[in-house]
Amino acid sequence: SHGNKEVFSCRGILLAVQWFWDRGHKDITVFVPSWRKEQPRPDVLITDQHILRDLEKKKILVFTPSRRVGGKRVVCYDDRFIVKLAHESDGVVVSNDTYRDLQNERPEWKKFIEERLLMYSFVNDKY
Repeated sequence: SHGNKEVFSCRGILLAVQWFWDRGHKDITVFVPSWRKEQPRPDVLITDQHILRDLEKKKILVFTPSRRVGGKRVVCYDDRFIVKLAHESDGVVVSNDTYRDLQNERPEWKKFIEERLLMYSFVNDKY
């Protein structure tokens, strides 16, 4: 949402990570589809892509798998990675996604998502 739905803003990810880091949260994991490492297309803009590589080097960011099959991109369902890790590590999910489909997948995830989903917004560069 930092890119106003016009661009994928890697700076927005960094601002969110920094907000939690500054408050003492050091066990932070960001999931991003691996195709975000590719050269951006004109219809899928991405800014400050180097931030993703920097966060990956610091072991804060994990790229979820994706591949090309017959010229089409096939991505994994990264929502499952997010909820599974947060549930197993007794963490919090920071997202504006409500994960409705995953709430129905496992009863323990439903309660977890209801209690541990932290939604957010940006006002310019303020997280």
